[in-house]
Amino acid sequence: MARVDVERTENGFVARNDRGAEVVMGSGDEQGVFTPVELLLAALGGCNIVTVEPLTAKRGHRLVRLAMAVQAEKVEPTLLGPITVTYDVELPEGDDTADEVFRAVARRVEERYCTVSRALREQTEVRLELPE
Repeated sequence: MARVDVERTENGFVARNDRGAEVVMGSGDEQGVFTPVELLLAALGGCNIVTVEPLTAKRGHRLVRLAMAVQAEKVEPTLLGPITVTYDVELPEGDDTADEVFRAVARRVEERYCTVSRALREQTEVRLELPE
């Protein structure tokens, strides 16, 4: 089970996990913070890239560079349009099959193994529990 606690602090909003990591959140007008939408995009990109990297390396194709950009525009004030994940990779020199392996792994990860991708695509139910 995954859990993140989010709270308002004197300095804004903070999300924390049980391993001690923190992410500061705020509005798009504030410097040095992520917006909740940016965190959603980061979660999608992170889920994909941290799964693609070990799978390509395990197949003997350690990529020289592995990065990505994840972007979306709001089509309504509270609705995102399609999310685009764009990889930026540098293949190892002399490795004729690295590109083919990377592309196959990246597609498979996005379609089947990235929990965040699947949650977005399959519209995971969100349940709201309010104090009584």
